[in-house]
Amino acid sequence: MLSVLDIQKIIPHRYPFLLIDRIIELEPMKKAVGIKNVTINDFFFQGHFPGEPIMPGVLILEAMAQVGGVAMLYPEENRGKIAYYAGIDGAKFRRPVVPGDQLTMVAEIIKLRGNVGKLKAQAFVDDELVAEGDLMFALSKQPAK
Repeated sequence: MLSVLDIQKIIPHRYPFLLIDRIIELEPMKKAVGIKNVTINDFFFQGHFPGEPIMPGVLILEAMAQVGGVAMLYPEENRGKIAYYAGIDGAKFRRPVVPGDQLTMVAEIIKLRGNVGKLKAQAFVDDELVAEGDLMFALSKQPAK
């Protein structure tokens, strides 16, 4: 299991865009399972939507991508790299994600060729599939600071 502090050593995301709280399963370069505790205090609920808070679908996709990023960037040879989106196929949202939900996200690397690959990603709440998609990515060195 990786804590949020461990995750921050692997991927570059920080508040407010670090969207995973912990990794509960990890097979580097193959698969990761992560958790996001969705709370009313999350920044996006201020405007999406007042009176009916719903986690934006694009942020669910981003959270799933971050889980996949942990699987890709965990090996020492990939530390310090960044995973950029290269595309999204077949994204589907099956029900709204609301405050109080706990997202369990599974990201499995299904294709990898050099620094380009594809993840099969799924998000669940209480074992119910709420979102899914195939996420393409490209690994690159982080820009100089």
